[in-house]
Amino acid sequence: MDKFIYKKSAGITALSASMTEFKYKKHSHKEYAIGVTLRGIQQYNLDGSLQLSYQNGVMLFNPEQAHDGMAHNEVGIDYVMLYIEPQLLLEIIEKKDIVRFSTPIVYDYRLEQRILSLSNAILSEKDEALCSELLLSLTDSLFQTNLSTGDKKDNALIRIAKDMIHANLEHVLKLDEICKELHLSKFQFIRLFNAHTGMSPYQYFLNCKIERAKQLIEKSGDIYSAVAECGFVDLTHLNKHFKSIYGTTAFEYMSHIN
Repeated sequence: MDKFIYKKSAGITALSASMTEFKYKKHSHKEYAIGVTLRGIQQYNLDGSLQLSYQNGVMLFNPEQAHDGMAHNEVGIDYVMLYIEPQLLLEIIEKKDIVRFSTPIVYDYRLEQRILSLSNAILSEKDEALCSELLLSLTDSLFQTNLSTGDKKDNALIRIAKDMIHANLEHVLKLDEICKELHLSKFQFIRLFNAHTGMSPYQYFLNCKIERAKQLIEKSGDIYSAVAECGFVDLTHLNKHFKSIYGTTAFEYMSHIN
């Protein structure tokens, strides 16, 4: 049976998941995502290559790195994941510019145990101070190894396009306006955007709408204002898209977090 439980503490969101049938659509997160495969084999496409995370595999996703996800076979998978805001992580490691994981999957016992300690603390609603301390020790292990500094700088045009998309999430995506601003044809822009982000402009736009809705739900606990402010037709529409990225509907997510 597919099951997804989310909890949040100290600015970090933890997910405990079991999947057999469910498949994530291609999406990305604005946070760093760091997780451990507890059982089974986790399969996903990342930057155009197939990844397999076996039991005890530590999965490392950079912010805005497009991926999908599923169980590799009918045995299914259990895993935990931590989502950490870039500014929080950069504050801890005392760096200004975004840093990137250089390897998508590592097998490192100490790192694995620290991820499990922090995810267990958040999921069992331990004190926030403890969660912050566990995050610090996790970060220390994390950045002893798998790091490269911002080598993949966003193309300036892509940054402008992303800013325009973020500024208009409650409306329909207007490719013509973005293309006019960038002096590109529609097809030149779609090709360029895909090459830089691993997602089409529309996938990215929808992804951002869902992330914005998630933030609003966490902040206000008002699911209907998230529907309205993010330009979804109705709650059913939001729930459908939310589930394709988070494995649970927006309504179920709200009941976990609040």
